[in-house]
Amino acid sequence: MLWQIVVLLVLLWIYYGHHKNRRFIQFSKCFKNDYKTLPLIGHAYLFCGDGEVRMTAFQLLGRQALKHGGAAGAWFCRKFYVVITDPVDLDVVMKTSFEKATIMQFARNLIGNGSIFAPVPIWRPRRKVLAPTFSLKNLNKFMKIFNHQSRIMVDKLQKQVGAGPFSIWGYTSTFTMDAISETALGVKLNAQSHSDQPFLTAMDRCLYLITMRMVQPWLHFKFILSKLPLYKEFKTCKKIVYDFIDEIIVSKRKTMKGNINDESQEEQDDGRWKTLLELFIESSGGYTDVELREEILVILTAGTDTSAVGISFTLLMLSRHLDVQEKLYQELQLVFENSERPVETEDFHKLKYLDAVIKETIRLYPPGPIMDRYIEKDLKLPSGQTLLKGCGVMVNVWAVHRNTKYWGDDAEGFRPERFFDSPPKHPAAFQAFSYGPRSCIGEIISTIECIDVYSIDTNVHIRGHSSIT
Repeated sequence: MLWQIVVLLVLLWIYYGHHKNRRFIQFSKCFKNDYKTLPLIGHAYLFCGDGEVRMTAFQLLGRQALKHGGAAGAWFCRKFYVVITDPVDLDVVMKTSFEKATIMQFARNLIGNGSIFAPVPIWRPRRKVLAPTFSLKNLNKFMKIFNHQSRIMVDKLQKQVGAGPFSIWGYTSTFTMDAISETALGVKLNAQSHSDQPFLTAMDRCLYLITMRMVQPWLHFKFILSKLPLYKEFKTCKKIVYDFIDEIIVSKRKTMKGNINDESQEEQDDGRWKTLLELFIESSGGYTDVELREEILVILTAGTDTSAVGISFTLLMLSRHLDVQEKLYQELQLVFENSERPVETEDFHKLKYLDAVIKETIRLYPPGPIMDRYIEKDLKLPSGQTLLKGCGVMVNVWAVHRNTKYWGDDAEGFRPERFFDSPPKHPAAFQAFSYGPRSCIGEIISTIECIDVYSIDTNVHIRGHSSIT
């Protein structure tokens, strides 16, 4: 009897889903996809496997969009997405549709309403408050920290010279965590020396589990997720992360309140710089501790993993393209004149080739290869297609950056010079830090971290494998 009830409920669920989605079922016929759509799960089967398989699945969907004129369709269970790789269409989407779709909303399980994933009514006022905090004037005060932490990383890397192949990830990820935790929170984690701290482990597991849920549609259903061990693990790790940050916020508020009478003298008297948390508290006009925690989590996630990915891939590209490495070496020699002085913000405009190398790397290997948007009302695109209210748009950045219509026939190749002699033909063709009003306001932090690492030591040449794993 029980199994009959279960079967009946499943059939009713299927019927309800089909009836509710009948408009999207018809709409989906406007978009091609050579991969078969399976009952109930759609194209979710493409994501069955490890992280490499899932990334390959996103690439396959991007290839489909490129093949079929810049757009393809994809079903994730009952949710229909239009995968778009044409910058002209994306220019309209990214400037008019600001709400995140279902996939990215799962990050709210950790970050809450942090501005990068917040609903539009929360995102708008927060961005206005937070954007001035990321001015070059403020971030310039953090250069000593970036220089110090990058020197630690480079010193550790130098010990690997002549020791054979090794993974760069452990070095870049702990460097960015040390740099961001000190600038954002004023806390020296020393992750580069002690990477097994509870907070670091918990943060890493939370991000991993969120990613798993994003790309495995069967985990989208909370009644399934709540029955699995990973749900309990996520809750445990999240508590560790929250407790760590909350304690720092409470302590910082007390310290700032005690020093309020000396505020005007603070930086002049002892050369002390203000952390991002302090700047947030001052500029927010009364953010609660929860709101501060949410924005700090945004900085920690966006400023660590994404920056580490960019740095790691750039080092890999330099190891595979020795001619590019030599050109970069010559530029660094010209700017720093073989000295060991730390990089300063005044050097940024001189390091044009380094800037091109970084951009070309994150063009081919964007730290955030996928973004999404929720279409709140019917939207007519320049291509002539109309997106239906309620559908999702998958912005396949990986494929956008390989669109030969805008990047040329050598779009798959690594050629930093393209940013000098043949820059993208449309501003939306480059979306490494998103695009439009909801683009990443912390882009400059990631850029500073990358520039600081590459410019700190000009005497070490890099060699690497020809494959990426």
